[in-house]
This record gives sequence, structure tokens and C-alpha cells, in this order.
Amino acid sequence: MMPEKIAEVNGIQLCHETFGSPDGRPLLMIMGLASQMIWWDDELCENLAAEGFFVIRYDNRDAGRSSRMTGRVNLPLAYALRTAPYSLADMAGDAAGLLTELGVASAHVVGASMGGMVAQTLAIEYPSRVRSLTSIMSTTGNRFVGRPSAKAMAMLLSAPPRGREEYVDSLVRTFRVIGSPGYPFDETRMRERAERSFDRGVNPGGTARQLAAIISSRDRFRALRKVDVPALVVHGSKDPLVHVSGGRATARALRESEVDIVPGMGHDLPRAIWPRLTRGLVRTADRADVKTRRA
Repeated sequence: MMPEKIAEVNGIQLCHETFGSPDGRPLLMIMGLASQMIWWDDELCENLAAEGFFVIRYDNRDAGRSSRMTGRVNLPLAYALRTAPYSLADMAGDAAGLLTELGVASAHVVGASMGGMVAQTLAIEYPSRVRSLTSIMSTTGNRFVGRPSAKAMAMLLSAPPRGREEYVDSLVRTFRVIGSPGYPFDETRMRERAERSFDRGVNPGGTARQLAAIISSRDRFRALRKVDVPALVVHGSKDPLVHVSGGRATARALRESEVDIVPGMGHDLPRAIWPRLTRGLVRTADRADVKTRRA
């Protein structure tokens, strides 16, 4: 793992770090709402680097150590009028700009939750930058699929915690609600992630702006039909935050997609599924390489 660095992209700063050799297959990893790049666990990133990937993870704008944006948000208006301080397309532009700053012409792109939406948008808006696309526990933007349960929505819209201890406790409670019922809950790991996240910097206003970008976006289904790269769609059968219908819709949209519905998985990535995910990412990258050689 290389030390964290700051890249100047689109007039903002993006904090990022890499794992593995720059000569490896580039793998850009995009995290979700209110999530920092460290939510792609170090061990998972190291495992992927061992498979020959040059792993790039970064904090989205308004998260972690990347730039904090401005603009107040009224979520009902954002939903009704489709207005937000910035869009998923802006965030996809950040991803493309980071690749440029790192001298990476194109990458295998994987996104989780909101990160999946950004990854999808990157493949739509910047097709030459995406070798393959993996969308995890995400959706197409259609407001009738991928809808959260009432309990998960209430958790999402609850008042932000104050202070380190409350933040840690809140994150643990949240993932007890949205996590994977089919796998053991690792509270120690979750507390360590929460403590590390708080110490790197949390940004409740940024969470609201990111959420506005999500709910103001339009359905990407038709645009995704034109995406011409191998794709993998991973979704938990028990996801309460983004219903599995969102993943199935994404798989239907992507013409070259493989879909992996993981039994018992919720809205997280339990350690037990990392080998399965790694095999899927390798398989998808291999499909892309074969397609490139045939072109």
C-alpha cells in the first residue's frame, strides 16, 4: 500500500491511495454514500493486488479527506425537482479526472452502492476509460426498483451523531440494521472502521449533498444498454437499503453482464464473500482482456 496522496481534479482535491504494482491491471474502486475509501478494506485491496491488479481507491468529494463542497440541501425538493449541488455525473467526472492524474488511460471499475451509480455513470459518460464494470449493491436510478425498507430509510434519514463515541455507536447500529443477516456481524471490525473514519474526518453536510445527487438522478437503464464492456452485478438477496430488484434491473440493462445474487448478504461486504467477489472481479477483467484481444 502506498501512502495517501492528494490529486487536484476538476478544481477539487481527491485523497487516494494505491495497492500493488502500477504495471498491474488498473482497478478503480468507488465507495458509497457517506463512505470513505478505507471501507474497501485494506486486506481486500491487498488480496486484489496479489491477483495482479493495480488497485486505486479514493475518497469521493464530500467524504474523508477529499474536498468538502458547499451548498445546502432540501431533500424533498431534490427528489421532486431533481436539483442538487452536484450530480452523479460530476462525481463520475472526478473519477475520470483521477485516472488522468494517475496516468491511467482506462481501468476496470468497481463501485458499491452510490459508488455503483458513479461507476455506471462513468461507463456511460466516459466509455473509453472503462475496461469492465462491476456494480455492487446498487441500482439504475429507476425510482420503482431498489427501494429501501422503511427501517433502513429511517436509519438513513436519522439525525447525524455528535462526537466520536456517538459516531462509532451509530455506525455499529446502522450496520446491524442494513448488514448481512446470513453472516456473523463483526462488531470489532465495524468499530475499528468507524473509529478510523471519524479520525480521518466525517462530513454530515457532505452526506446530505451526496444523497441529493442520488435522489435527483434520472433512470440510467437506457443509457446502460449502450455500455459495451463486460460487467458483473453483485447484490445481496437480503439487502434492506437497496432492494435486490435494483441489482436485477442493473443486470438487465447491461448487455454483457453476469449477475451474482449472494444469499444472505445485506448492504455490506462480509469478509466471507471476499473470495467470491475477488474471483468475480478477476473473471470479469479476464473477459474484458479477451474482448480487447479480439477487437
